[in-house]
Amino acid sequence: MTQDELKAQVGMAALQYVTPDAMIGIGTGSTVNKFIDALAAAIAAGNIKIAGAVSSSVASTEKLKGYGIPVFEANEVTRLGVYIDGADEIDGDGYMIKGGGAALTREKIVASLSDKFVCIADESKLVKTLGAFPLPVEVIPMAAGQIQRRFAAKAGVATVRLKEGQPLVTDNGQHILDVTGLQIKEPLAFELGVNQWAGVVTVGVFAQQKASVCLLGTSAGVRELKF
Repeated sequence: MTQDELKAQVGMAALQYVTPDAMIGIGTGSTVNKFIDALAAAIAAGNIKIAGAVSSSVASTEKLKGYGIPVFEANEVTRLGVYIDGADEIDGDGYMIKGGGAALTREKIVASLSDKFVCIADESKLVKTLGAFPLPVEVIPMAAGQIQRRFAAKAGVATVRLKEGQPLVTDNGQHILDVTGLQIKEPLAFELGVNQWAGVVTVGVFAQQKASVCLLGTSAGVRELKF
């Protein structure tokens, strides 16, 4: 199966976690786009009815609204039954690296409102130790140099993510550093530590908001991991 087919497979499988008439959280990225497609088809067929969604990015919000699915702001809800999102890496304990789509801060906010985090990914994202994928860190621009030096002290190389030759600007108006050279063996301690650095908005380690369930797309079908 192609990677695109694996993504469609897990997007469809995630529908089982959508409670009827619930408000759900929806993440960002190519795998999530497959879930949104599957959700919209199920709603159109009358198989699922939801109260609406809270989205973690402008791109996902536009896609949801294009299907006529109501989208609410995070401040308009007090809790979400489930949050469905992808991952750039996930380990055997449900800890993840996220932020390849530059929406990590909003993803953490929506995940924190949710009772359950369902990660949808293809099997290539499952790793023993986090860090092979460049770690995204959303930063206030004036602190970028200082934060790069702090990662260098941890043997990490942090570079500013560019778009069309200029620093990428997130939906929050900030910049992203991508950090290579790390092996994150204690994700929770790492996340808590880096989040305290002055100028860090969010680090892309999801340990406090780790996955409850991971649906992995494989050539043999969907593999379900529970944490």
